[in-house]
Amino acid sequence: MIKHIDEMLKLWAQELHTPDVCSGSGGGSMLALLIECQGELIRGTRGSRVLLDESADIELIVNKHLAPELYVIVREHYCNQESLLSQKITFCRCSRKTYYERLHQAHQAIESMLMGKKAA
Repeated sequence: MIKHIDEMLKLWAQELHTPDVCSGSGGGSMLALLIECQGELIRGTRGSRVLLDESADIELIVNKHLAPELYVIVREHYCNQESLLSQKITFCRCSRKTYYERLHQAHQAIESMLMGKKAA
């Protein structure tokens, strides 16, 4: 795993994909937040350590540009906090070794795409 990409993905999942949507911490689209909270959003007190545009870039990269087998690993690893590692591996239908190899490949792909955006 690439440590700084791992940290960014943890923060991305925490900011945008936590189930506690009415606290203002994320959880999906702004429209979904407004519907869930009946139009009242309270800005969270914790500050994001990932810049807003980086979170948006990561969201786009994960959802649109990762290969399907890498997408599943990233979503399961970072967004599914309720499952044990063994359950995540079973869900992804691969061995533990393959799970971590794909996670590393996803980190490399995300890092490459983020570097490409900064260079453009």
